[in-house]
Order: sequence, then structure tokens, then C-alpha cells
Amino acid sequence: MKDIYENPLITRYADRKTAEVFSDDHKFKLWRKLWIALAESEKELGLNITDEQIAEMKKYADDIDYEYAEKEEKIVRHDVMAHVHAYGAQAKKANAIIHLGATSCYVTDNAELIQIYDALKIVRQKMLTVMDKLRAFALKYKDLPVLGYTHLQPAQLTTLGKRATLWLYDLYLDYGDLLHLMENYKLRGVKGTTGTQASFLSLFDGDHEKVKQLNEKVVRKMGFKHVFAVSGQTYTRKFDYSVVSLLSQIAQSAYKFANDMRIMQSFKEVEEPFEKSQIGSSAMAYKRNPMRSERICALARFVESMPFNETVTSSTQWFERTLDDSANKRLTIPQAFLALDGVLNIYINIADNMVVYPNVINKRIGEELPFMATEEILMECVKAGGNRQELHEAIRRHSMESAKAVKERGERNDLIDRIKADPAFAAVKDVIDGIMRPENFVGRAPQQVVDFIDEYIDPLFAREKYTPFKPEINV
Repeated sequence: MKDIYENPLITRYADRKTAEVFSDDHKFKLWRKLWIALAESEKELGLNITDEQIAEMKKYADDIDYEYAEKEEKIVRHDVMAHVHAYGAQAKKANAIIHLGATSCYVTDNAELIQIYDALKIVRQKMLTVMDKLRAFALKYKDLPVLGYTHLQPAQLTTLGKRATLWLYDLYLDYGDLLHLMENYKLRGVKGTTGTQASFLSLFDGDHEKVKQLNEKVVRKMGFKHVFAVSGQTYTRKFDYSVVSLLSQIAQSAYKFANDMRIMQSFKEVEEPFEKSQIGSSAMAYKRNPMRSERICALARFVESMPFNETVTSSTQWFERTLDDSANKRLTIPQAFLALDGVLNIYINIADNMVVYPNVINKRIGEELPFMATEEILMECVKAGGNRQELHEAIRRHSMESAKAVKERGERNDLIDRIKADPAFAAVKDVIDGIMRPENFVGRAPQQVVDFIDEYIDPLFAREKYTPFKPEINV
């Protein structure tokens, strides 16, 4: 529909799979699975629930009468009870025991936690895909010298592959946090209206052990091992902050990569992919704008803004429950995941298709390397018997004159020519060209790439089940 607002996270950026995780259909089917798990567990612990009732609940687990539920919600003004009534209207024999002892947050909170977990699984695979692409890029260009920068000013040389390990290491750290969150993941479980499990204690005639078992059984039936130790009516909203903070960390890593790409593309050293018929500017036909990298930054900025929202939500939950989190969560959690999904889609595309221009890189190195090489030239001259202080002063004078020629007159950097022509440096004149090879100034960068990948990245991939993701959308 073009006459109403449509969320661009759905229509332009995120894959369908992530959108489906947060769909109403997936959520309401999770509700029914939770109701079945509750009924089964209650029956196993001795409540008067029949196999026939459970069988009927299972029969309609994925067959939701949405029209009926929507009509009910208009009457009762309560989404959970509307779906309880819709379920009971289908599974008539089970009508009396659906949602037995539970409060609404039994289904809403547990379902939302499962949705978040399902979305994290997608993030996990996409992160591995990006890391795999960066790994290959780092190894391919581990020996290619490039200007290194501090304060965005030329500094010592590094290699393009070593720079890629900086992007890769950020993601590696994020991935470790993601694994920790997923490996210690918890459901809310069966807690009751204010978290005291009073309704279930009544159902089981005061048998505390059965209530504890009920909590554990339901969580296991839903495929999880752990449960929040205590809660009010809802699980602590600090957990939502932790989730969104993790997404923000990943977004920060992607933003850093994309910013670097935008700068390198401005230098014409490395470019993001540019399609044959792609238009860079409506006015300037020659332009090749880093539109993908810019889009990463735009979406990442949105994700990075989310933790503050969850901070406020977590800190303002009064006592056992307040409802100002509900409408907020419908926006923040899904949209943070959808925006990050768009970020990772584009990151995969760029990391797999970066275009490198070694000749431009070498030209730019040539403009700066003479200044960087002076220390090495100085050391060689001293070893040949020269006076360190006198040679240092000579290099300082030549450097100032050469810099003046570059900055004021737009001439090339002729510092090395000046040094070669100075009799004070005659002893090393014939070896200066050898000293000036860029690979002499990259330190251990190539070895650092290999060591990092051997010691950190390859062991990670050896442990992980990895299926490369190909984004469904046209990035």
C-alpha cells in the first residue's frame, strides 16, 4: 500500500526471516505452544487434565482463527484473553483448562524471550558470514602496505590485511558476548501474577515441590535449560537492556568498518561494490558514492540509540509490574533486530566484494613515505660513521623545504632527491632506494594477520556450525 506509512526496516532493509520471527503469527503460535506445555506439565504433576484435552489443543496449535480473536479483543480489550477464548472455541474439550493458573505474562514474556532467542540465532549466523569474508580479505591483503593513520593523519605504514583484522577483532569480541548470552539464556517460566506462584501453589494444594517442578518442566518442554531465578509478574527488563546493548555493540563494530570504508573510498584506495548500471548521483553522473557504507552507518546509528530506551524502561518498572514497557517493547526489540539485520546484510555484501586499487595505494604511500623513511636513513648513516646530530639537522632542513614545496606550491615530495644530493648522506646514497621499499615499514603486520587468524578466528570456526548467509534483499 502506498497511501500509508510502511516500515522501511521491513520493506527495504531486513530479510523476511527476521521479520517472520517477530510476526504476530509466530508470536501467537508460541502462545499456543506455551499453553500446551503448561497443560502437559500440569497433567504430569497430577492435575485433572486429560490426554483428550491436550490432543485437541495440539490439533489446533497452528490453526488460529484470527477473525474470531480480533472480534474478541474488541469486546474484552485484552489480547491474551481474546486468544484464550479463540483457542477454547476451537479446542472445546480443553476450553476449561487453557491458561490454567497463569497470568498473561506467562505467554507474553516467555514468547518474547523465545522470539529474541530465534532472532539471535540469525544474528549469529550472519556475524559468522561477515567474519568469514573479512578473514579471507585479511589473508589476501596481509602483505599489501597501506598508509596507517592516527588522528586521520598519515602515520607509520600498516597493511590492508592488518586493518581488516581490526574490523574482524571487533566482531570477534561481539561474538563472544553473543555466545555468552545465548549459552546462558533463560525463560521467565511459570511465576504467576506477582511472581509468587501463588495460583499454582493453590492448584497443587500447597505442594511447593510440584510448583518448582512445573516451572522446570515447562521451560524444558519449550527447549530451554535455564529459568530466571526470581521475577515479579515480568522477567527483569534489565535483560532487554542486555540484549539491545549487545545489538548496539555489533552495530558499533559495523559502523566503524563502514566509516573506514567511506574514508578509503574517498582516498580511492578501496571501494565498496558498484553495480554496472548503478547511479551514484542524480546530478553528478561520474560519482561513485559509498552508499552501502553510508546505509550501514545510518541503520547502525539507530541501533546504537536503543540501549538508552531500555535503560529508562528497566529503571521505571514499579514494584512487581507496570505496563509502560509493553507498547514500548513492541517497537524497540523487533526494530533493533530488524535494523541490525539490515546492517549485517550490507556488511556481508561489502566484505565479500571490496575493490582494492594497489596503484593508488602505492602512489599515496609514495607521497608520505619519504618523511617516514628518514629515521631509517639516519640510522644507516650513523652506522656508516656519520654524526647523528648533524645528520638529524640536515634531514630536518630538507624535510621542511620539501613539505613547503608540497603544501605551498603543490609539487611532489622530493625529500629523498634532496637527501641523495646532499654530500652528508653520500655513504648511504646507493642503499636509499632499498630502504624506501614500503614493505620495510609495516613491522609485523603480515605476521600479526596470520597469528590472529590462526589463534583466534580459525579455532572459532572449527567450533561453530556455520552456514553462510546470502541476504535475500537487494542491498
